[in-house]
Amino acid sequence: MQRKNLSRLILVPLALACAVPALAEEPRIFNTVKQKLAEGKQVVGGTINTSDPNVYCAMANSGFDFLWIEMQHSPLNYDQVAKMIWACKDAPAIPFIRVPTPTEGDIQKATDIGALGIVVPMVDSVQEAEDGVTYAKFPPRGKRSRGGGQYGRLWGSDYRAVANDNIMVVVMIESPAGVDIVDKVAAIDGVDVVFAASGDIGSFTGWERDDPRYMALIEEIKVETLKAGKILAGPLAWRDRDGFMFFQGPSEGSLIRDGARAALERPAEKMEDVATGDESN
Repeated sequence: MQRKNLSRLILVPLALACAVPALAEEPRIFNTVKQKLAEGKQVVGGTINTSDPNVYCAMANSGFDFLWIEMQHSPLNYDQVAKMIWACKDAPAIPFIRVPTPTEGDIQKATDIGALGIVVPMVDSVQEAEDGVTYAKFPPRGKRSRGGGQYGRLWGSDYRAVANDNIMVVVMIESPAGVDIVDKVAAIDGVDVVFAASGDIGSFTGWERDDPRYMALIEEIKVETLKAGKILAGPLAWRDRDGFMFFQGPSEGSLIRDGARAALERPAEKMEDVATGDESN
């Protein structure tokens, strides 16, 4: 009798211990843009339109947090972009791709070649924003197909298990129609960043950026984005504006122009160092 009770005392706690699920481990986060934003830090991305891997690598190693790879307003194709990303696979800047449209094909290709950020342009319907999330995420959240690509070689063998925790979706509000639904767009689970597109909002309205009506639209984007607990984004010129955390920086053309001007303005003795390839000073 005593032996039976003793066995019961041992077996019951063991059974209870087995019934308690193990504490889930935190997912591995390798998207440093997401990490920095979670720490309350601003992030800046350089914009790239050229397929030259040397230019891509120069920008990816220059201090930008991410590279905004422009596939909406450039002739870049996915084969070219895949090679660009692979050429500097260990660079600090994380690849974000602005896709032409939030279609399954575009987003599937962008994520398969290693993008950790999907930028969805011209969002003026809830469905477009939802599609951006659906095709960027694996089930159960989304409908991304598990296919081939270089993503595993870039981000690790556990990519499938942690991709949903690392891939970010940025939606761009670029017209009054988009502003009208920004509260619904910002509330979508899986939308990480809402971008106030300063240029196109002015283009679609015809209002200058100091027009009170223009500023009211930007303010509405800001209020609804922050109310939803999402990241507010805009051009780098707005870096000092309250609430903005995510910025699109200059393109390679602007950087080359500014670099050339800076080089021409250097003192003569410094120009000799540049001419000989010695810029250590």
